[in-house]
Amino acid sequence: MTPRIKIFLLFGFVLTLWACSNTKYLPEGELLYTGASVRVKDSTMPKKERKALEARLEELLRPKPNKKFLGLRPKLYIYNLAGKPKKEKGLRSWLRNKVGEPPVLFSQVKLDYNADLIQNNAQNLGYFKAMASADSTRSGKKATADYTIEPGPRYYIKSVTFPSDSTALDSTIASYGSESLLKVGAGYDLDIIKSERSRIDARLKEKGYYFFGPDYLKVQVDSTVGKHEVDMIVRVKNETPESARKIYKINDIFIYPSFTVRKDTVGIDSTDVTYYRDFVIIDKQKLFKPRIFDRTLYFEKGDLYNRTAHNLSLNRLISLGVFKFVKNEFRVVDDEEGDKLDAFYYLTPLTKKSIRTEVLAKTNSANYAGTELNVNWSHRNAFKGAELLQVSAFGGLEVQFSGQNKGYNIYRVGSDVSLTWPRFLTPFTIESSSGFVPKTKASIGYEYQLRSQLYSLNNFKASFGYSWKENIRKEHQYNVTEITYVNPGFVTDEYQQRIEADSTGTLKRVVEKQLIFGPTYSYTYTNTMQAEKRNTIYFKAGLDVAGTIAGLATGANVRDGNEKSVFGVPFSQYVKLEAEFRHYLRLGKNSKLASRLLTGYGYAYGNSKEMPYIKQFFIGGTNSIRAFRARSLGPGTFREDTDPNDFLADQSGDIKLELNTELRTKIYSVVDGALFVDAGNIWLRQKNPDKPGAEFSSDFLNELAVGTGAGIRVDLSFLILRLDLAFPIRKPWLPDGSRWVIDQVSFGDSSWRKENLIFNLAIGYPF
Repeated sequence: MTPRIKIFLLFGFVLTLWACSNTKYLPEGELLYTGASVRVKDSTMPKKERKALEARLEELLRPKPNKKFLGLRPKLYIYNLAGKPKKEKGLRSWLRNKVGEPPVLFSQVKLDYNADLIQNNAQNLGYFKAMASADSTRSGKKATADYTIEPGPRYYIKSVTFPSDSTALDSTIASYGSESLLKVGAGYDLDIIKSERSRIDARLKEKGYYFFGPDYLKVQVDSTVGKHEVDMIVRVKNETPESARKIYKINDIFIYPSFTVRKDTVGIDSTDVTYYRDFVIIDKQKLFKPRIFDRTLYFEKGDLYNRTAHNLSLNRLISLGVFKFVKNEFRVVDDEEGDKLDAFYYLTPLTKKSIRTEVLAKTNSANYAGTELNVNWSHRNAFKGAELLQVSAFGGLEVQFSGQNKGYNIYRVGSDVSLTWPRFLTPFTIESSSGFVPKTKASIGYEYQLRSQLYSLNNFKASFGYSWKENIRKEHQYNVTEITYVNPGFVTDEYQQRIEADSTGTLKRVVEKQLIFGPTYSYTYTNTMQAEKRNTIYFKAGLDVAGTIAGLATGANVRDGNEKSVFGVPFSQYVKLEAEFRHYLRLGKNSKLASRLLTGYGYAYGNSKEMPYIKQFFIGGTNSIRAFRARSLGPGTFREDTDPNDFLADQSGDIKLELNTELRTKIYSVVDGALFVDAGNIWLRQKNPDKPGAEFSSDFLNELAVGTGAGIRVDLSFLILRLDLAFPIRKPWLPDGSRWVIDQVSFGDSSWRKENLIFNLAIGYPF
């Protein structure tokens, strides 16, 4: 018997023992419930339709059996292994009650109830003559439930009739008939009937029918009209109250901006009241300027009640970011007509001032590990117009514990100040019909960075711009201007010597003075919040244009020797485009395939020969191609011939292409696993004789780096800790024909591991 067969037999023996142990601890006379199946007995039904019906009905069955993994029930095994703990707390109690799962017993299964359940559901799908039966199968100490259903013919919709009466309500409902979810020729489905009632109700809410509800509608079904067909008649129930038949208008609007849920603050004192346009504002503390409510609320006195305006007003009040709770109610005005509503908004403010301190630990694939301290002070409602004033200070240290650049630690310290207004701050009025308040933001910041033994940099930033959302999926950000000024503090003799020895010029560019100013714009679309969808996407595109107006005004052209400066510093002139597309494919309840495509292109012109270093593209690292150290890859097939333990400059490029795909699946409780493949590279737009092979060409696909690996994600709800282990399988700097290195993978070889295995520790998903 060969060793491989022995291992296989041993593995099978262990699995058998494990499986048997799950029934060993069952109470006397009990059986372990291992699942159920539904069989649709109808030879005339198409196979695809039959399988879909079986799957739908199986989802209804209760209880669900113990969870399985690779054919086993590990949670049940842990429950049995832990045994009955003597104490409520402790390791055994935690294993049994939190990690483990008690056995689902066959005695808990109600066969007749489940049979009635699937029979009723089939009838709701139009199989009016469906009949279901139940049976069971026993095998040792295990049992399954077996259900059989004979659905009979399905009934289809022959006609749909809407109200024909002359009342305003009936006429309005009839006008919605062309958009009905009830389609002639479609199968009868009770869920669609319910959805149709909800659709009509939602449309009526837009027309002022505040008190109407879907329960006031009925859909009569006549199944005697033909062979397996039904007529449907949509009606308003006779018992519908008069209030539900009325159209309501908005009367007075009362706002309580300092409402406290613990106290009765609803009473009105004449000294507390401010009248502003259509609003009655009860705010004794005068916390907010009245005009913010005019910008936020969609209702005005005399408006027809509208559910969209109702919801948008609440959304905008919440998105102001100054209220902890937002409550709203409408009350009928007691007058002769009885068709007016007073609107009340009860708003509980957040704490005006707050301070938050964060201590972060971080690491990256370039072997840097460090910590960072952030202190953030916020003032909500700084000038009584719901403005947000933020002041932050930060300091950090990153130490490289091995590999390239060991000993060249990085120190960072800086501060930022920003002010955000909850509106478009422009010389002219811009109206927004979104449920999200548009924002104007101005910021200024400074950062000092010291790279020990090498150089220091002073980085000044300022910006002014706008952000707004069309809806929950679409977001825009436009900065009228972004200004960045980088000024080196000092350069050591060691770094200066490295600059002189660096024929590529990369090291020199790092410590050059840089002045960048110009507008930026980005657009984001995502529907990833729709967790029920099988396919979801995220898309973001950005445009960065620097120095255009200044270049045109001054006639700057560095290639003709006409370089222009501002305050003694040449300004950068370029156009930079970036786009990121992500796709998420849900494969099951606990697994998905996530993919990403990243592209970027930068073009320097006028006053610049090349893109400023801080605006170029980099690749490699924990959130990029994980099999290569951060910023070490490219450009193109270029590779610096240096000692791996010596200082290595970050590599940058004008063009970027990156592709990633990752299979994510739950392993156990809060632990998820992932298998991934990353590919990509960066290139220079023009040929550089000091960097052979770095320029972009038609052969770019042959110059892609590829890496693969596996990872663990610990999902703690408040953060996701990610651990990835990756290695390269394609190295673009190797000679053409030798770039694939899959055949060189050797986990048992220590020298291969040292050179190729990259460990990444990070917070959050890479994409």
